[in-house]
Amino acid sequence: MTARAAAVVLLAWAAGAAAQSRTGGGSPGSSPVFENVAGAVGLVFQHVNGASAARHVAETLSGGGVLFDADGDGWLDVLLVDGGSPTEPAVAARAHHRLLHNRGNGTFEDVSARAGLVGTGYGMGGCAADYDSDGRVDLYLTQLGPNALFHNNGDGTFSDRTRAAGAGADTFSTSCAFSDVDGDGDLDLFVATYVDVSGPVKACGSAQVRSYCRPDVFRGLPELLFVNQGDGTFIEAGRRSGVGAQAGKGLGVVAGDVDDDGRPDLFVANDMTPNLLQRNQGQGLFRETALSAGVAVAGDGKVRGGMGTDLADYDGDGRLDLVVTNFEFEGDSLFRNLGEGVFADASYQSGIAVATLPFLGFGVAFVDYDNDTDLDLAIANGHVLDNTSLFRASSRYGQRNLLLVNDGKGFFRDAGAAAGSGFALEKVSRGLVAGDIDNDGDLDLLITNNGQTADLLRNDGGHRRGALSVRLVGRESNRDGIGARVRATIGGRTQVREVKAGSSYLGQGDTRVHVGLGGAARVDRLEVRWPTGAVEVIDAVAGGQIVTVTEGLGVTARTPFAAR
Repeated sequence: MTARAAAVVLLAWAAGAAAQSRTGGGSPGSSPVFENVAGAVGLVFQHVNGASAARHVAETLSGGGVLFDADGDGWLDVLLVDGGSPTEPAVAARAHHRLLHNRGNGTFEDVSARAGLVGTGYGMGGCAADYDSDGRVDLYLTQLGPNALFHNNGDGTFSDRTRAAGAGADTFSTSCAFSDVDGDGDLDLFVATYVDVSGPVKACGSAQVRSYCRPDVFRGLPELLFVNQGDGTFIEAGRRSGVGAQAGKGLGVVAGDVDDDGRPDLFVANDMTPNLLQRNQGQGLFRETALSAGVAVAGDGKVRGGMGTDLADYDGDGRLDLVVTNFEFEGDSLFRNLGEGVFADASYQSGIAVATLPFLGFGVAFVDYDNDTDLDLAIANGHVLDNTSLFRASSRYGQRNLLLVNDGKGFFRDAGAAAGSGFALEKVSRGLVAGDIDNDGDLDLLITNNGQTADLLRNDGGHRRGALSVRLVGRESNRDGIGARVRATIGGRTQVREVKAGSSYLGQGDTRVHVGLGGAARVDRLEVRWPTGAVEVIDAVAGGQIVTVTEGLGVTARTPFAAR
């Protein structure tokens, strides 16, 4: 971008920010706000990035997190993925993944020592699901070689099953997602890979100022697809399936049914190469369609520095839309689903591109933070160059994160100061995932930061309009209900949600479906389309609770939201 173009877009952003400060997005007393409670509740973690003078590219990209119920007690626990050092053993030894148990009283206990989640490489991110249908949620960690699959033993410990399961990959892996891609009832595993960093460390920048290298100086890598054999083992079928047919530089991934044909598709946010949209053709085969679908590049025909991604219906038309976070001065991308897997670039029309122009985005999540029935956007920001101000005086390494509020018509505005003190922090943020960590009926945010402490942003006040949380348990489908489509009708409006196990950047949020009620007392009609294709309908489900829907059995458990 030229200096003149940058000045123009910054002026546009400043005008929008000024208007937002005047409108305020609602008075502070009436809108939910986010407060960073990490230290107060015992979520203590310092990410080790191993930053060195050599500037290995993994150092500036790592730091993922996962929200999942590790012990099956109904409360979300936290996994924080640590980095290490690609070359210095003493630094690598200081890195330890952290598993923090949710006590159910608003505090967390570090149970890492007994969990057995030992790092075997430079940690990047992770995803979680019950891959062997034993009723316990397992973990997959992506690393700068090799990746690791940890089986949940059900007693608070995990066993490394990587070699036995055939799920390892000695490559530069980033984000991952579990999904039943072949419809056999077992969860498969999709893994994005970044670039080939083998050989001598590349020197970038200048003789006077060293910097992390851009992705275009590296060779891209093909994506990986581990197909579950139903006996606890996987076979890597990336090339055979088509998802690994071409090399990319993948950072963010999400799986979901973009064309509403009942089969999960795979989207990859690529860094300075065209994004990938792998359409599921059935029988475990995929066809690359990003260019024809309109999501390979931005509306101007140019590639972006894609980082994180999420998939959800932001405009209430029943179709799943895509968001991708990008490099600074590019603006983040919002692709509106027009039907049959075709998208239109709505980045400027929605206000997202202008609001995000000065930021370098990573983690992203569609969230109904205020339970008003429409989906807002939370975005984690932070530069990749620790010395970026030397190249552009206005650029900052640490940046504030964004809460973009949906006006109900598909236009987003930065909540700014009205979002609370949690969004005033300026850090080098990477991962961002959402989940109701205190079971009080509103969505909280876990944010991971590169080389810094992690943040847990508690949502204070989002419960006021009421909500319903839905946990799915499959019988013929995969046990976690990953890929199920949920339609919740309240009055004349229907919200569509899809269960995902992996999205954003290097992480995964709550797999329970969160439905904001907008002040209503109940969901009039709850429809679940299971991954098998079977449809289940439940009428008149009261809000204010977590309901468990078991495939073919309807509601099998009800738990009121926790008192605030």
